[in-house]
Amino acid sequence: MPDAEAERFVVVVNDEEQYSIWPDGRAVPAGWRAVGRAADKDACLAYIDEHWSDMRPLSLRRAMDS
Repeated sequence: MPDAEAERFVVVVNDEEQYSIWPDGRAVPAGWRAVGRAADKDACLAYIDEHWSDMRPLSLRRAMDS
């Protein structure tokens, strides 16, 4: 079993601009796309923390802005 600290991940985002991490080397699930490059878990979570400032799904943000 690989060392959890050594595992690499990619940040993924869906059409609702919701973020997650996904194991590097695995196919990204349908409806999601990778952003950035592979990194350790802490770096990926830091990226998400920096870029995902509004947790509401995109469709809700648009509806509330209308």
